[in-house]
Amino acid sequence: MQTTTTIEETRKLVKDWKRQGLTIGLVPTMGYLHEGHASLIARARKENDRVVVSVFVNPTQFGPNEDLEAYPRDFAHDCRLCEEQGADLVFHPEPEEMYQDACTYVNIRTLSDTLCGKSRPVHFSGVCTVVSKLFHIAAPDRAYFGEKDAQQLAIIKKMVKDLDFDLEVVGCPIIREADGLAKSSRNTYLNAQERQAALCLSRALQKGKALAKPGLDTKTLKNVIREEIEKEPLARIDYVETVDALTMQPVEAIDRPVLTAIAVYIGKTRLIDNFSYDPEVQA
Repeated sequence: MQTTTTIEETRKLVKDWKRQGLTIGLVPTMGYLHEGHASLIARARKENDRVVVSVFVNPTQFGPNEDLEAYPRDFAHDCRLCEEQGADLVFHPEPEEMYQDACTYVNIRTLSDTLCGKSRPVHFSGVCTVVSKLFHIAAPDRAYFGEKDAQQLAIIKKMVKDLDFDLEVVGCPIIREADGLAKSSRNTYLNAQERQAALCLSRALQKGKALAKPGLDTKTLKNVIREEIEKEPLARIDYVETVDALTMQPVEAIDRPVLTAIAVYIGKTRLIDNFSYDPEVQA
């Protein structure tokens, strides 16, 4: 496995692979990798000749007073995990390498107005900008993203369609701890009491998913989820919402494929989780 820190050396490797007719899978990450990331790398390994993993804590997707400086980092651990999963290249640039004196950014409307985009207004511009840059640098045939960040996945798929990127975006299932908590690098912020309290997210979503059925009033669904989360004293709800799975806009009833997504603060740590429901498939 190789590591690079510059765009130039990364492109040189990628162009050499392309000349050999090899396919490339890209797994964009912010590092501090866990089993969820490992599942993305493993999927990319199965479906491509070469696998590139980017490890870059992207400053443009963090707003004021968010956890950019505190975000966990362990590059040596990340490299070990990447090598274990069969990655061929880890691209680990500094912010100055990625942005220099940049004044061009990628924005997306409508899909970014709800859910995480509503409470983090600069977030998805930063995500779209860095992901589009990684697409140009690594020139992947396929790019892999986790379904835990469901709004991000929908936005990236729309960006790829709108801007005519020649690649496939592959969404991969949420990986959970044995007790149901969705894997997240931010789980490391939780102390023992908070870690136990965080289980209210998956419990609430399980109750909501059991209730979901075609035609159900989403207000009823969201109330059930809210009530379960509010039983936990350490939990503070950012949002509980059911949206159209494609447009990310709120819906009043389950009459199409939907995403039910939540963001909850456990102490100072903001966690997200979700489930999808398609009335034609799951009825």
